Amino acid sequence: MPVVIATIKTRPGRRDEVLNAFEKHSPAVHAEHGCQLYAVHAGADRVTVVEKWADQASLDAHSQGPALAAIATAITDALAEPLDIAVMEAFPTGDPAKGLL
Repeated sequence: MPVVIATIKTRPGRRDEVLNAFEKHSPAVHAEHGCQLYAVHAGADRVTVVEKWADQASLDAHSQGPALAAIATAITDALAEPLDIAVMEAFPTGDPAKGLL
């Protein structure tokens, strides 16, 4: 199951604009086939999205889908730098209930 960590560094004063875009479009992402987790987290100058998909095909469909395109369009002007997107596979360690998304 692919896990995605996307970090979005925002221009000064533009973080809330990015959060509003995610608030508007996340319900559509949550409804996509294979979406197991799509959670948005905010820091002072960045927004981080943690995603978990049932399989690579679901992630690929999301990557080409209308919800992600709408988010990208809405946040492009607020970016301080290019997106940092990492696609990973789980490496569970320790307590199984705490070591795996």
